[in-house]
Amino acid sequence: MFKTIRDFDFVNKRVLVRCEFDVPVDAQGNILDDFRIQRALPTIEYLTANKAKVILMCHLGRPEGQVMPGLKTDKIAQRLAEYLGFAVVKLDDCVGENIKAQIEMADYGGVLLLENLRFHKEEQDNDLNFAEQLAELGDFYVNDAFGVCHRENASVTGLPQFLPHCAGFSLEKEIQVLSRIMQTPEQPMVVLIGGKKVETKSKFINNISGVADSVIISGLIAKEVLQQGVEFSFPDKIVSPAGDLEALDINDESIKIFSEKILQAKTVLWNGPFGKFEDEQYSAGTLAIAKAIIESGAYSVVGGGETVEFINKKGMIDKFSHVSTGGGAMLSYLAGDVLPGIEALK
Repeated sequence: MFKTIRDFDFVNKRVLVRCEFDVPVDAQGNILDDFRIQRALPTIEYLTANKAKVILMCHLGRPEGQVMPGLKTDKIAQRLAEYLGFAVVKLDDCVGENIKAQIEMADYGGVLLLENLRFHKEEQDNDLNFAEQLAELGDFYVNDAFGVCHRENASVTGLPQFLPHCAGFSLEKEIQVLSRIMQTPEQPMVVLIGGKKVETKSKFINNISGVADSVIISGLIAKEVLQQGVEFSFPDKIVSPAGDLEALDINDESIKIFSEKILQAKTVLWNGPFGKFEDEQYSAGTLAIAKAIIESGAYSVVGGGETVEFINKKGMIDKFSHVSTGGGAMLSYLAGDVLPGIEALK
């Protein structure tokens, strides 16, 4: 399908790695959840152990081509250094002669982090000249950012056109896990889709309902389905909450119905919270779902930024079989869409 980092010799080579470091931060740029940073460590450590000069690329937030102090990647470099046990050189831009010179001076076996790619609007415009400028910084390109593989961005689909390329460990694992979910899931399989925006999730719900035994949707999605007259191929498999569909949390009856289905499952896929979970008084439903999934002992896959943040905050993240770094990318892949970032690696 695509090559992985095991397929190349990186000794004394400059390796550009596209990472998924779009972590939640507060107004001062302090990191609130570093799960995505941790997920990149195996790839980074493998490359440094193989004496590569590792140049990390990422985006943070939505600066829309403007330099925003609160979205600089300094804190990410600091957190990486804590995990790696050595200093990470933070550069103040991601292209240009000055950046090239600083990379040239850096040691092999070391790690550098470029500034936020989205400070340049060319990144999201998928500008090939920008991709070529990035390519001049390395000898190889590694994509380890599954969460942006549904985007046609310069660092995702442009860069592989200029350098030998492959997938990192995190991206490889994501594809293996999601392929298993679609092709050979152990039955019964229960899928939970929370949040809202049925227009971004209806194709996925329809596609996954062909594989799953039950697809449980949130009240807000159920409401939008009714309002917009959305029709599914397997309507009998779709399960909605009882009571008020606009409630800020699911009620006890819904928790009981959902939990019974989850506890019988052998495979569970969960994306999106059920209620206004960030407010403690409305988090009971989402917490009950998380506990039922863990108790079921099923092969469990969780994705979506808010959901991952919730289970991490509750100290449950290690209790799930696989936690995806991608929300939108995960839904797109499971909807049967072609992911440009994956195609670019083939």
